[in-house]
This record gives sequence, C-alpha cells and structure tokens, in this order.
Amino acid sequence: MSRIAANPIPYWATAGKTRAVFEEAFRDFQDIGFAAVKADVPEDMSAAQYREWIGGYGLRPALSLFSSPFDETVELGAEVERAKRFAGVQGELGLDRTMVSSMALPHRLAAPAIGAGFDAGRLDRAIDMCGEVCRVLSTEGLRPLHHSHVGGVFETEHEITRLLDALGPGVIGFGPDTGHLRWAGIEPGGFIGRYADRLGGIHLKDCFADLLDRPGLTYQQSTATKRLWAEPELGVVDFDAVLAAIPPDYDGDFMIEVDEPSVASKRESHRMSFSWAQRTLGERRVVD
Repeated sequence: MSRIAANPIPYWATAGKTRAVFEEAFRDFQDIGFAAVKADVPEDMSAAQYREWIGGYGLRPALSLFSSPFDETVELGAEVERAKRFAGVQGELGLDRTMVSSMALPHRLAAPAIGAGFDAGRLDRAIDMCGEVCRVLSTEGLRPLHHSHVGGVFETEHEITRLLDALGPGVIGFGPDTGHLRWAGIEPGGFIGRYADRLGGIHLKDCFADLLDRPGLTYQQSTATKRLWAEPELGVVDFDAVLAAIPPDYDGDFMIEVDEPSVASKRESHRMSFSWAQRTLGERRVVD
C-alpha cells in the first residue's frame, strides 16, 4: 500500500543536517499527518536507532536516494562499495527499493536544464557505471529506480531515455520527479506513461512558468528566486496527466518534495502539499 511521504530537504538545505533541524521537520510532519519520511540515516546513528528516532514522531522510513556523479571524478570500485553499504542500511530499515540519481555536476549547475556540455562518450560511460551500481544494489536486495534530476549527467529527455533504454527494465526501474522533468522541458505525464511499467516511486512537486524558458541563472540562483519550485497545483505541471499515467497497481510511495517552498513557511508548504495529496490521491489505496 502506498503512503504519502515527505522529504525534509527544505529544512536542511541551508541549515545543515543537524539533529535539531531534522527534529523540527519530524515534528511538523507528525502534526500535518505524514506517514513516512525519506530515509536519511545520520552517519553517527545505526539503522535501528534511526527507526526508533523517527518512530517517536509516528513516522516510518520511506524511499531514499543513492546519488553519484557517474563520471570521471569517481572510481567504479569505490562507488560499488558505497552502494553495498547503502543497501545494507536500507535493508535494515525494511526498504526494498531506492532511487538512483546523478546530480551536482559543476558545468550543469552553472547552466541547468539544457544539457550543458553534452558529451556522448561521457554519457555512455555514465550509463555503464550506473548499470554496474544498479546490479550491485539489486544483488543486495534493493530495486534501483532512476530518479530524474537537473544538474546531473542524466538531465535531458535524450539522456534519461538513453539510460533507461540501454539498461532495460531488468537492471533499472523508474522513479521520476515531476518538477525536475518539467524544468528540463519534459512533460511529466507523457514521460511517466512511457515507462509506467517500471514505476516504483515518485517525487511530487510543481514548477512555476517564470524560469522554464529563461536560461541564464545558475541552479542555486534559480532555486533562490522562489519562482522555480511550487507546491503541487500552484504551477504548470499537469498533475491530472501525471496521476492518469500511474498504473492502478502502483505500490510505491508518493513523496512530497518541494526543495525550496514558494511560501514563507516550510511547515505551511508541507501542509498545503499534504492536503493536496489527500484530496487528489483519495481514490487510491494510500495510508495517510
């Protein structure tokens, strides 16, 4: 059964991943009614301790993320070992799948959402490396799902489809982000429909139209305007099409992730998003 989950990224993005920051987020999520939170285990905490910690707020672990540049700045063997450790922790939390993403390439953060500096050879190498990591994650008991993200090597529609088609459903599933797809010029509903049989998780956020056709700002500058990301239904993402593309037997979580809220309060942003999710997903088998 699916759950409405939350990603606390707006709490820690500028304040840092401290215990106090997470506890503020957990209190807000508990009060709002979220069932689960993205599993982000602090380095000084075991999986069991983390489960107990978030459980104190009525929350359970939800779909997390394994991120790598998948480029020449990292070594495959090291990424494989990191993936094994990550899978071990996620397995201890009772999770059976994970998002896999590439992000934070400097040249793409400087000119986001347009496929800056495209290099076919780099893309091929990234696909090969991602495939090896996904196979390791699968062996360790986690179903890998590609997670779209502006700023990484798999940013544009061509790059994402090359990855998914080259590796195939036996190696990697699909875990899209509606906002990142739309920022990159991809209509989320149609794209999700194309890979619906591989869907195992989804991040839900909206986009304002303001910056979508105005290149020139960096990733950080775009986010800081508060006119990029939006709470669902406030922007231009066609969520009717998104939800229509999701198969009736979908068993993944619906994770709210508004990286930079468009409203002043992080709590209010999550309250608005949760209320939208309850109304919109009401006909699905969702645990609040």
